[in-house]
Amino acid sequence: METRIVSVENGAATPQYDRVATEEPLEIRLRAGGNSRTVAITMRTPGNDFELAAGFLYNEGILGGFSALHGMSYCLDGSVSEDQQYNVVNVDLAASELPALDAFERHFTMTSACGVCGRAQLEALEERGLTPVAAGPQVAAATLITLPQSLRAAQGIFEKTGGLHAAGLFSPEGELIAVREDVGRHNALDKLIGWALMERRLPLERFVLVVSGRSSYEIVQKAVVARIPIVCAVSAPSSLAVAVARRFGLTLVGFLRAQRFNIYAGEQRLSA
Repeated sequence: METRIVSVENGAATPQYDRVATEEPLEIRLRAGGNSRTVAITMRTPGNDFELAAGFLYNEGILGGFSALHGMSYCLDGSVSEDQQYNVVNVDLAASELPALDAFERHFTMTSACGVCGRAQLEALEERGLTPVAAGPQVAAATLITLPQSLRAAQGIFEKTGGLHAAGLFSPEGELIAVREDVGRHNALDKLIGWALMERRLPLERFVLVVSGRSSYEIVQKAVVARIPIVCAVSAPSSLAVAVARRFGLTLVGFLRAQRFNIYAGEQRLSA
């Protein structure tokens, strides 16, 4: 969207208009057996909302796959105000009743700020039945260093606003398969994985993920769920992201920019 600003340069103030990234809430509701329940509200950039909802629910273990979905829709039934209709997504499940969400709610009370919770998060992933990812492809270093620029070139909204994160899926040869943008880097990845789920392309065992910004626990956790073997970020990883990558056999690359990168885990998938 466009907004009025005052641009100051060399001490001179000039009224102008600038484009900024849109940020609005999205409420995700589950529906099954005549019952409805809100499971999350996230701030996001409107667009690809069904992918965001599907990817979020899949990554959190609430959706087991495409077959668990009966359909998705915006809330156009008059239960919310007209200006919020496209900020609520109803996810209709194929099941006859809503799933138990106790474990999901416990997950959202955790924090990566303390070691105990960090260990609990690692254990929670294993309790979900997640195992180390497949061996996956080999990727040449010369290919890897080209990916951030390819991702940046595909960021259409960032080009206009300068304010969005991106998550891109690449082949081992460096071909861009899909990219999604959002004000939140976790949302961008949820949209990307939601796209793969709805296109029935999961698991993503033969691909490389590149994210703008840093790689946090949430980014690597989502990669584990989607079975992505190689995760690259243009900035630094967190300590828990490194721990998850090592526990589940991912290749984790950070500071991928300007012809250099650091490998924090899984160096066997990269070749000179």
